[in-house]
Amino acid sequence: MAEQSEFAQLRHQIEVESSEEGSTGEIKFEEGYTWKVFFGTLFVAFVMLPGAIYLGLVAGQGLGPAAEWVTIVLFSEIMRRSFLPMKRQEIYILYYVAASLTGLDPNLSISGGPFGYLVWNQYFEQSPQAAPIAHDIPRWVVPPIGSPALIHRTFLDTAWLVPIVLLLIGQVLGRFQWMSAGYYLFRITSDIERLPFPMAPVAASGATALADAASKEESWRWRIFSIGTMVGLVFGFLYIAIPVFSSVAFGKAFQLLPIPFFDFTTNTENILPAAITGITADLGSAMAGFVIPYPIVLGSFWGSIICRIVLAPVLYHFGLFGNATNSGWTPGMNAIITMQVTNIKFWISVGIGLNAAVAVIGIWSVGKAVIEAQRERKNRGLQQRSFAIPKGRGDEKLPMWLPLVIWIGITIFYIFLVEYLLSLDSKPGQPHFINPLWLVFFGLIWSPFNSYISARMIGLTGSGVSVPYLQQVAILKSGYPYVDIWYAPIPLNDFGGIAQRFRELELTGTRFTSLFYAEMVMLVVILSASFIFWAFLWHTSQIPSSQFPYAAKFWPINATFQAIFQQINLKHGAMAYVREAIDFRRIGYGFLAGMALFGLFRLFGWSTLTYYGFIGGSGAYPNYAIMTFLGAWLGKRYFAKRFGVTQWQMYTPVLLAGFACGTGLVAMAAIALALIAKSVNYLPF
Repeated sequence: MAEQSEFAQLRHQIEVESSEEGSTGEIKFEEGYTWKVFFGTLFVAFVMLPGAIYLGLVAGQGLGPAAEWVTIVLFSEIMRRSFLPMKRQEIYILYYVAASLTGLDPNLSISGGPFGYLVWNQYFEQSPQAAPIAHDIPRWVVPPIGSPALIHRTFLDTAWLVPIVLLLIGQVLGRFQWMSAGYYLFRITSDIERLPFPMAPVAASGATALADAASKEESWRWRIFSIGTMVGLVFGFLYIAIPVFSSVAFGKAFQLLPIPFFDFTTNTENILPAAITGITADLGSAMAGFVIPYPIVLGSFWGSIICRIVLAPVLYHFGLFGNATNSGWTPGMNAIITMQVTNIKFWISVGIGLNAAVAVIGIWSVGKAVIEAQRERKNRGLQQRSFAIPKGRGDEKLPMWLPLVIWIGITIFYIFLVEYLLSLDSKPGQPHFINPLWLVFFGLIWSPFNSYISARMIGLTGSGVSVPYLQQVAILKSGYPYVDIWYAPIPLNDFGGIAQRFRELELTGTRFTSLFYAEMVMLVVILSASFIFWAFLWHTSQIPSSQFPYAAKFWPINATFQAIFQQINLKHGAMAYVREAIDFRRIGYGFLAGMALFGLFRLFGWSTLTYYGFIGGSGAYPNYAIMTFLGAWLGKRYFAKRFGVTQWQMYTPVLLAGFACGTGLVAMAAIALALIAKSVNYLPF
């Protein structure tokens, strides 16, 4: 009961933070996808999108918050001066559209929709790194080497027909799958468990602040949003603009604040071997500490410090991190490499066990909540108030079983599709066939299980959980010896983050149907714009080339790692140590440790939120956990006392939204000037 009371208090606080000025507390839902947002969608797709593609290839960066807030501010001002101010529901959906259309793949720095991955596939097939396996890459992925489609660099060739059809199928089914899964997870974690979702108010408060600014009388939200924006502008200049300008002027980036963090790992390795030490200079981590509830930040801080610093020398001493002879941790490794190696050697398996404990506790909590609600219904008739869908939300008539059936149905389709695609490359005496039990396990057992864990952790702490290299390790464990499995649409997904999207819709008073309309329009717009701009760039010049310096430098490196992974089951090589990443005995120990920690927290009456923070922090860099804790401590000990606890809690999400806006704006301006300078350098006059 204490746990439920803690969640209820946080949830009420968040709803108050996100409510409009003068609101009675009851959320009024309105449609968010209107003709204004439609034109905003076209603006992002045909104005912002080509810039995002070019920026990713040239500088390896996305437009990030800049695309979202520039679009919102521009359209808000146009509508306000046209005496048609935008509602916060429209502003939030426009924010969502801009973020979705200009998203960046962090591994390949590909932005601008799905056709960028077809360009990557053709590059990889023709790269020297892929030479040993190029002839085994299936034709339903990319045309063969020497095809006119590749020679003339065009998508307008029948050789691309099957890859493009599969891409379209994936885009359509993928949207229905994640919307169904995300909605179902939202109903469980938000409507039933009543989890707080501490980071959801950030986007909601930013939309509310700009909506307030569009009215005749600007509220405190716009003032706080503006303060956050100014802080973001100053920090963005120091953290991003100076390195960008110096790299253009002097050929080498000068960093006042190291990106991504100060790394002391090699300096402390004699005292703390295998420990990750350092601290980030990113002010955004401290600002996030203002927003995330203090018990969660405290737990995350201690989880990261204990697991990644205190226990690291002990685990290394007992050989659990390996050594130079078995591709384990060795002195001289920096923080990033240390994290990768120790994860593969030990923490991936233990982390799976810890998060399995979180899932079991969550399932127990859901069952307990349902039983208690039924008991209350018999006594006082409170079930309708506990689980009833808010009026006007847009999903009142949607039965709970329907999204689950859609999710499962699409997953089953993908299982059969994978088997069919693999059979297309079968040769006499060498049938390409993977045990369907693997696909059933990942699609119908692991993906729902992991998605629920992630959704629950996001609902509690603001950040999800992930298992790095899971697909690679799964393919390796399966023993499947052919290359085509690496391109098959294996139903291995984590939909946990989508639950927060629905919570943001709820907090902004946006009908859930708005998300569906936005996705259907974006499906047509993004496919059209992605095809046009990627086809144009690829046809006019080879990608990568000297015109795209980031892609020219990093795509060959990515191709090397991809080629290594795709040959894991073909030969014994340097990546064989990845086989150790999944150890079922360690998973069991991690599960027992997670349950024991939960019992310990309950025994001493410590906050349950601190427990969940501890589990999440066990897989985090201390570099970020320390800065986030400093921000939370400063907010609790200074700002909360100066402004009052309630007022400070209302300020923080708006402040963080403004900070993201300011940082994104200065980053976009700096990169734009840098691109202009680089372009001028190549002119003959």
